Amino acid sequence: MNEIPLSALFAALGVLLLLSGFFSGSETALMTLNRYRLSHQADQGKRGAVLARRLLDRPDRLIGLILLGNNFVNILASSLATVIALRIGGEGAIAIAAGLLTLIILVFSEVTPKTLAALHPERLAYPAAFVYMPLLKLLYPVVAAVNLITNGLLRLMGIRAQGGQDHALSREELRTVVNEAGAMIPQQSRDMLIAILDLENATVEEIMIPRNEVEGIDLQDPSDEIIADIRRANYTLLPLFDGNFDNVVGLIHSRTAMHALLEHGIDHGRLDKDYLRSIAREPYFVPEGTHLYQQLINFQRARQRVGLVVDEYGDFQGLITLADLLEEIVGEFTTDPADAYPDIHRSDDGSLLIDCTITIRELNRAMRWSLPTQGPKTLNGMIIDYLETIPEPGTSLKLRGYPLEIIQADETAVKTVRYRTLPRSAEARQ
Repeated sequence: MNEIPLSALFAALGVLLLLSGFFSGSETALMTLNRYRLSHQADQGKRGAVLARRLLDRPDRLIGLILLGNNFVNILASSLATVIALRIGGEGAIAIAAGLLTLIILVFSEVTPKTLAALHPERLAYPAAFVYMPLLKLLYPVVAAVNLITNGLLRLMGIRAQGGQDHALSREELRTVVNEAGAMIPQQSRDMLIAILDLENATVEEIMIPRNEVEGIDLQDPSDEIIADIRRANYTLLPLFDGNFDNVVGLIHSRTAMHALLEHGIDHGRLDKDYLRSIAREPYFVPEGTHLYQQLINFQRARQRVGLVVDEYGDFQGLITLADLLEEIVGEFTTDPADAYPDIHRSDDGSLLIDCTITIRELNRAMRWSLPTQGPKTLNGMIIDYLETIPEPGTSLKLRGYPLEIIQADETAVKTVRYRTLPRSAEARQ
């Protein structure tokens, strides 16, 4: 060593510090890579991503290789620093050299490269993968020996290194990923993705058309009334029942029924109700507790678009359509709730009049509120549950921070409330 010039020793020390920084930074970069982005880029054929994924498939080997190289260069750097200290200042300079080397390694070979790698992992991880793959093949016997010892110690603690890591995301974790995607995913697309995740948390009864609002054809009605009901129907498929909704005969297509009746079913102003029965489709029943995601699949499997919702006793509770389910995902086609939702109307003074039969889920979607969906399913039910009484018209309340005024109510239910849009600053304070 005495024959080697000090300049060469300093140069060798600098190279070792750079190698130490490379090992430290690349370790952080590889371990902080986004595994889903890595898999996507590897599937696209990006060579660096392919190599990095292969390395990360066995993290025990990768860590063993990195630490083997890092410790080797750090120990060699410490030895060189000791030689340089002896050459310059004798034994008294060894302690000073150790302190300086520790500071230099900490700043330039640990903190700085690791911080850079954490901020931009792909910039260092992918080039490093080109170095580590051949290095792993070259040093495989040493790495394998180290892994054999360490894996044995892990097995004594009940840990299997070959088991890998489970990177599957839960539903809530996936929701967080979507919400934090920012500008990478447009707001409308994020809303749709969140809505798809929410389908598993809601049931059919939360979005169905309730029994008292269902349009249908009663075979007990006079012929002219049945014909008038078919003509003014707002829906394509109508329940056909005999006497009441608990005796559903089937579903009829309003246009097909009208055409068929005009051609074959009406004789001298009288309606052939048996013919009406014959053209009715077999009813498709849906349990009210079915989750929306499952019901979407059920509609697809059964090739149905309309379902009659029944409770656990088989009693008719309402009606659900495929369009209702799709609206849960894509939302309404306008941003003004007064235009998009028939239960919300804008008055002359700019306030909103809300029909209290609206469901909480629909109200949240229309107004972008955050009322709890557990418990009462309609606004009327939530108001009564909150006040523990049926309020008089003119009563004002704050329902979960949203100011409402009771406009119409009777002995059994709240009919209509008024909501006055608050300034954004006031909404923020609430």
